[in-house]
Amino acid sequence: MFGFNWKYLCWTIILLGMEVFIALFINDHIIRPHIGDLLVVILIYCFVRSFLNISVWIAAIGVLLFSYVVEVLQYIDVVKLLGVDHSRFARIIIGTTFNWLDILAYTVGILVVLFIEKRWYGGIKRAM
Repeated sequence: MFGFNWKYLCWTIILLGMEVFIALFINDHIIRPHIGDLLVVILIYCFVRSFLNISVWIAAIGVLLFSYVVEVLQYIDVVKLLGVDHSRFARIIIGTTFNWLDILAYTVGILVVLFIEKRWYGGIKRAM
C-alpha cells in the first residue's frame, strides 16, 4: 500500500507552485475560484499517489469525496463552529463559502485526472 512515486511527487510540486502563484498573484472571478479548485483536486490526487500505491479509482474517488466533505464543512461554517474564524490560515485552508460551482470544479478536476491517467499513463486499469 505504501510506496513512493517520483512522477506524482514532481506533479505535486508543480501543481503546488501553480496554486501558490494563483493565490498570490491572481484575483479574478474565473481562475482563482474555479480553476484553482479544479487544480487543487489534481494536486491532492498527485500527493496521495506520491506515497500510496493504490488504484487510480480509489485515489480519485477518495480525493473527490474528501473535497466534497470540505465543501459541506464550508456550508455548515465549520471555521466558526470550531472557533477559528479569526485565523486567516484556517479560513484559507478550510474555506468559508459553500458554492455549487466548487463541487462542479472538483468533479471536473477528477475527470481530468481520469482522462490523463487513461490517455498518457497506461490506462486506468493498469493502476488498479
